Amino acid sequence: MTALTGQHENGQHENGPSDHDSDPHETGLRRIRALILAADGPEEQLAAVIRSAGAEQTAADLVDELVGRADLSEQLAAAAAVVVQFELAFDGQVLRRHLLAGPKAEHRTGPADEPSATVELDLLDLARAVFGARHTAGNRTPRITWHGIEDPARLMHVLPAFPVVQQLLRGLVEQPLDLAELSLRLGSDKWGLHYYTEHYARHFAPLRDRPLTVLELGIGGYGDPAAGGGSLRMWKRFFRRGLVYGVDVYDKTALREQRIHTVQGDQGDPAFLTALAERIGPIDIVIDDGSHYCPDVIAAFGALFPHVVPGGLYVIEDLQTSYWPGYGGSSERLGDPTTSMGFLKQLLDGLNHEEHEPPTAHRPSGTDRTLAGAHFYHNLAILDKGRNEEGTVPAWIPRRQLSAEEIAGAQWVAEQQSAQQSEAGPGQDAG
Repeated sequence: MTALTGQHENGQHENGPSDHDSDPHETGLRRIRALILAADGPEEQLAAVIRSAGAEQTAADLVDELVGRADLSEQLAAAAAVVVQFELAFDGQVLRRHLLAGPKAEHRTGPADEPSATVELDLLDLARAVFGARHTAGNRTPRITWHGIEDPARLMHVLPAFPVVQQLLRGLVEQPLDLAELSLRLGSDKWGLHYYTEHYARHFAPLRDRPLTVLELGIGGYGDPAAGGGSLRMWKRFFRRGLVYGVDVYDKTALREQRIHTVQGDQGDPAFLTALAERIGPIDIVIDDGSHYCPDVIAAFGALFPHVVPGGLYVIEDLQTSYWPGYGGSSERLGDPTTSMGFLKQLLDGLNHEEHEPPTAHRPSGTDRTLAGAHFYHNLAILDKGRNEEGTVPAWIPRRQLSAEEIAGAQWVAEQQSAQQSEAGPGQDAG
């Protein structure tokens, strides 16, 4: 558990952080969002976005993304440093960046003095491969030059570059990902302490190829500014075209990175959450892994669910606290709407709002009309946002259970009507 208290059509977002924001990290988010959306568009549009951001900046963003997707842990443990140079063609020039894979991975602008390998690729193709949808066309095959491979004396210095380059280039293609493994590797508790990842894999898989906005309440690490963020990194890796926002009562600015933005605030403050949603929305997925205090869970849902897009998901984790008095829950008042589970049970009645009898017995709320489905697992609820106004069954279907005599009488009337129609013959009025 973590500490947190005290045009959107066809996957295309129109809104992002306000243009008036002075936070340079949010400016970077807008730049990445523009690149993600343009990666599916015509070549001229993508090129224009790159020129607007700056070709050097775009090259840096794309190489950073490749480094983030590569699992270089074993390679970085090697004694010998590996230098990989990128040569990216755009607008008649060649942009050069190089990656230093030593005790840690870092990339810099400009050519390398003695690279172990050079990767050549068109910048437009790199952008489409990294941030485009799976169907996006483009020649994404890079040209790789291994420096010194013909010299037996240098061969031992070239060999460590093979797995590094291989891992980097994996980021050019869609990879099957095991969320449980990602959770463990990146420091999230969503597998092990909990077992949520198989449910997330089922519900999130259809959204992986979309340019999403994901908001998670609760970053982890409590008061340590450099601790936590494992789940944010997991979502960034899983949703390769997504922007991931994390909210915590503690300042977690140190955990920001490309496509991950942290915000300090209180989950129990609806005004704060509403303002945040209006700034970053519309939102595709909300994950409440915050305080787990029942009043906070209910307040956050009320503030954020209206900002989830149709087809989006709202997730509430760690529902065991609904039964713990210390979190505002109860194991005796199971239907109490002030507890998390009692509140959710009430939502299920709203899911069937068109079936209430008489119809005036229940006045549907906005949530009733937009809660399209609900999935419950151990300590976990996943709610579907959509249109919930498909209509009830026809009025001629009885709204009460009929007696045997009433059923027999209805059958007799139906038989009589059928007989009269048969006697009248086709095309004649039986009445």
